[in-house]
Amino acid sequence: MPGGLVRAAVAWAARWVIGAVGGPARFRIIAVLAGVLALDAADKGTVGAVAPELKESLGISNTELGSLTAVSSASAALAVIPVGVLADRVRRVRLLAASIVLWVLAMLAGGLADSYQWLLLSRLALGAVSATAGPTLSSLIGDFFPPGERARVYGFILSGEMLGVGFGLLVGGNLANLLSWRAAFFVLAVFGMLLTIVIARKLPEPARGGQGRPRPAGQRLDSGQGPGSGEGPGSGEGPGSGEGPGSGEGPAAGWDETAPSRGDAVHFALRGRGIEPDFALILRRDPARMSMWEAALYVLRIRTNVVLIIASAVGYFFFAGLRSFGVLFLDRQYGLAAAAVTGPALLVGLGALAGVLSGGRVADHLIRRGRLDARMTVPAVAYLTTAVFFVPALLTTSTATALPFFLVAAGCLAAANPPLDAARLDVVHFRLWGRAESIRTFLRMGAEAVAPVTFGFLADLLGSDGPRSAQGLQYTFLIMLGPLVANAVILLHGRHSYPRDVATATASERPRVR
Repeated sequence: MPGGLVRAAVAWAARWVIGAVGGPARFRIIAVLAGVLALDAADKGTVGAVAPELKESLGISNTELGSLTAVSSASAALAVIPVGVLADRVRRVRLLAASIVLWVLAMLAGGLADSYQWLLLSRLALGAVSATAGPTLSSLIGDFFPPGERARVYGFILSGEMLGVGFGLLVGGNLANLLSWRAAFFVLAVFGMLLTIVIARKLPEPARGGQGRPRPAGQRLDSGQGPGSGEGPGSGEGPGSGEGPGSGEGPAAGWDETAPSRGDAVHFALRGRGIEPDFALILRRDPARMSMWEAALYVLRIRTNVVLIIASAVGYFFFAGLRSFGVLFLDRQYGLAAAAVTGPALLVGLGALAGVLSGGRVADHLIRRGRLDARMTVPAVAYLTTAVFFVPALLTTSTATALPFFLVAAGCLAAANPPLDAARLDVVHFRLWGRAESIRTFLRMGAEAVAPVTFGFLADLLGSDGPRSAQGLQYTFLIMLGPLVANAVILLHGRHSYPRDVATATASERPRVR
């Protein structure tokens, strides 16, 4: 009977998720893209989970431990710029599949490492390969889903990141305790191989600009969805315009061949408000023909985009430090054994998952209610709430007292990302999504590269009273809450430029899609 109840619960949950995302066609796309983020996040989470075993096995310090994640992020930051160019010009699904194959090889090399130097070199190669995820996923999401629901969809996809971190922390940590830290790396390599097969077989290549979007199951095409309706991006797109359903292959079931590029609630809400585009930034040339340098200069002139890049980098800076030293902090601050960390970590992970699923929904709901700046305001409030709730959790030594605060803080930290990611697509021309995301990922990866080393260095510098003391990590986390508060201020200031930049992106696309 319990087995039957579990199966029934799983079946109900599957039906709910498929219905929530808009049907099986959309679910397959979201699940595959979430799987890519889950794999990358599981790798980084595993390094944090096996930290005690790595320190004992290889005799490394906190700073050297942080360097394992830092070099991966640093190499990804360097590789992501050329990847962004490729994402705007080649078939993205093939690029993604090839990168995961190389990722698997790098992960296997890390599992075979017999010295710190060997492991460090494998992490360097791993980061260079994982750089593909940011630009390709951003471009694919923009072409698969319309602007008005991208924050909500981003929430489902970014849940893969939360699940991946949880998998790395829990499964990786337990494997390290039962077998060795190498076993955790090998298991991730197996999942990478399976994901490559799924991408090759299940993920279609969408047309650039939104043609061929999989519309929600049961939804009829409405040709009068607001500005841009009836406009198809199929004429004169430049390189890659033949990609996606309908290019040499019949359209898959559930695909909408005539979906407008920007005809939805976000851009419909601009009408009647007197919001004019920034005429100096309206593109009057084919962005596909712009060099990387020209594209970088252009997207960095978009004020909202710059604000979003800064906010994302700061948020991931804190998250990278938390991911690298969170398990170690729980062990030392609350005296939890490795096995006992699983329960609290699981609950905090569920809070983060709830946050990432709700943040985008809240922002999209507010936009439909007429709050055009919701994708800026919701993350600002989330970052501020994160900082407020982390303080009492870090100061107490009681697990029961800290857990509710950690739960809320983790949920709010995760809730900020879906609206931020959706807003970046809103303010940039669709032919620049890959390169714009590569610039954002470059800075984000740079922040992630610096974070573990910075957290580890400060923890070593501020720590005292013996090797089991949590004082250094406690002070470090408290200090690093300051940038999150600054993030909230920056986003609230930047919300005023968002509507105008959306109008500018819409005006820039119009000549290309008529």
